[in-house]
Amino acid sequence: MLLKFTKMHGLGNDFVVIDAVTQNVRITASMVRRLADRKTGIGCDQVLVIEPPSDPDIDFNYRIFNSDGAEVEQCGNGARCLARFVHDRQLTGKNSIRVKTSNRVMTLELINKTQVAVDMGIPELDPAAIPFEASEQAMLYDIEVNAQAENIFAVSMGNPHAVLSVQDLATAPVAELGAALESHPRFPNRVNVGFMQVIDRNDIKLRVFERGVGETEACGSGACAAAVAAIQQQLVDSPVTVHLTRGSLKIDWKGTGHPLIMSGPAKTVFHGRIRI
Repeated sequence: MLLKFTKMHGLGNDFVVIDAVTQNVRITASMVRRLADRKTGIGCDQVLVIEPPSDPDIDFNYRIFNSDGAEVEQCGNGARCLARFVHDRQLTGKNSIRVKTSNRVMTLELINKTQVAVDMGIPELDPAAIPFEASEQAMLYDIEVNAQAENIFAVSMGNPHAVLSVQDLATAPVAELGAALESHPRFPNRVNVGFMQVIDRNDIKLRVFERGVGETEACGSGACAAAVAAIQQQLVDSPVTVHLTRGSLKIDWKGTGHPLIMSGPAKTVFHGRIRI
């Protein structure tokens, strides 16, 4: 069959978006790997699937697959693209929608033709809920990686994140240390790894090694995790602008127990069809 798709990106974090509302399609890991392959497929960091709602109080189900075929819990940049997609494809006339991922309900709101705000929910700092193996909750955790001690902040934004503070982002060992931390045994579901450089009280620079993908040009949930890490350590004040390779995201968080709002762009690259 011919599968209709849309290629989109949020700050260079790119997606293949599939409408499973008007198309009868069953997504498999092998299909995702084929679609995501940048040499023989369409090419993307993640495949996003929009499905009919499973509950009466939501508008759509939202599924996320990394390029390795694994289904994951969250993708902030993808959520912004999803909001733009369902509106542009006339799957809804609403500017504000509720979508359900595998572990939470999110509210997505179109601010204008380019900007989307996402209620990412309440950041989870309890190690058991991240999940992260620790005897008790702490601000920072010591963790041994490649026979060296590293200091990390751990948080879940619906998916697990480890955030490290660095002095110079340009020389940070993102590939080597990111890969080692991603599969560290203390993170039973693996982890996304953020390398954060604080610039001033309202600005952070960030690079992210995403689990199942590698370093990407942007990571929405990673930007949220870095903002939480910096705010909790009193290094910055909300709202925080997180600067990534291809642009910036605004993060507004009032602190523990409050939901976090992420705002940024979502753009369509092209529409197409591929035989599957």
